[in-house]
Amino acid sequence: MTSDIRKQLLAGVKAGDSFSVTRTFDEDGMHLFTGVSHDHNPIHLNKEYASAKGFDGLVCHGLHVGGLVTEIGGQLSMLAAGMNFRFRRPVYFGDTVTCTLTIDEMDTRGRVKCTALFVNQKDETVIEGQLFGTLPNDAEKAIIA
Repeated sequence: MTSDIRKQLLAGVKAGDSFSVTRTFDEDGMHLFTGVSHDHNPIHLNKEYASAKGFDGLVCHGLHVGGLVTEIGGQLSMLAAGMNFRFRRPVYFGDTVTCTLTIDEMDTRGRVKCTALFVNQKDETVIEGQLFGTLPNDAEKAIIA
């Protein structure tokens, strides 16, 4: 099945285009991410510790939330060259986050500079990001199609 993002890639993208995905984060996802990342920081696993640090509950791994942008990048078949994240607010289990990636600049070789904004269900910015990469050329898009 071809996603709307992939369809837009195949039709043609340009600077100014935006793409969004939304996900609700839960404890099951945290356990899966912990298994992959081996990040056993107690802020993600121990409610008493998270509370002692001033949080209202267990905090989702920042890179797990930031990984939303890879769903967009994957649908765009973007070859990533760099990512920078600024974590603004914690994401708790049950929070729903929308990531919007905007292509800010794109050159004739498909190299892009993008911004990513991650916003929770309260319309609060939780992560700001910058991404750099390369989109597929016409021959590569023909293979994808």
